[in-house]
Amino acid sequence: MQKSQRFALSACRPLATLAVSITLLAGCSSVADMVGYDTHTLNLAAGESYQQVVQEARQKKAIDTTSATARRIQTVFNRLKPFANEANQTGVPFDWQLTVIRSDELNAWAMPGGKMAMYTGLVNKLRLSDAEIAAVIGHEMTHALNEHSKNAVGQQVLTGMALDVGGRVLASKTNINSDVLSTSQNLLSEYGIGKPFSRYQERDADRGGLVLMAKAGYDPNAAITVWEKMNAASGNSGNGLSSLMSTHPSNNARIDDIRKQLPSVMPIYEQSRKR
Repeated sequence: MQKSQRFALSACRPLATLAVSITLLAGCSSVADMVGYDTHTLNLAAGESYQQVVQEARQKKAIDTTSATARRIQTVFNRLKPFANEANQTGVPFDWQLTVIRSDELNAWAMPGGKMAMYTGLVNKLRLSDAEIAAVIGHEMTHALNEHSKNAVGQQVLTGMALDVGGRVLASKTNINSDVLSTSQNLLSEYGIGKPFSRYQERDADRGGLVLMAKAGYDPNAAITVWEKMNAASGNSGNGLSSLMSTHPSNNARIDDIRKQLPSVMPIYEQSRKR
């Protein structure tokens, strides 16, 4: 999630033929590695940024450590952490940390390396159960574990290279104004591969979150009710043409996808209840 109703929330793909040769040589993650954004470096940089965010929130007296909501969030987070560590295949241990921010905003997000935040408004306004909180946290944990932000860094590199090459080719062979070309490139970047998280990555985070919450003993069905509550809060605006231009699946599309995943994760949940 980005820091603006992120949870209410593009895969690396070539931009026509312009980036084919590049993407054949390296995927998004490896491109990020090539330009110096390896997992360790990215996690360190994210950690520094996170501390700045926390410090700003602290100065505004917006950090919540004492309310019943904050205690519930931290309890769920701590229950999920061991399973998130088990799922970590990045080769770099995560120093998980979750800060509860006192705000009416419906928001939660994760940075590379496991630095997270959850806003009290998301829990209080939607009246989330512990299992629903687990669905949100598990979703965000999966974004970090699967290094979706790292992929986004690679996307930005590839996008910049591809659009620059494409612009030069078009400018040399046409009389199109350079300002028009620039506008077109911006639109391609906006609706092509320039967004932080793609629809695929959001669905990936939903699915990974289901597994984490199931292993921790939280009913995966709660992931459905989270999105039903999001629908109610947003007036069911997840449908319509606007969702086609969004990098996020509509709420109803996510619910449908989660329902399809339930048969594979419910046995995990049932097994965890026997521990």
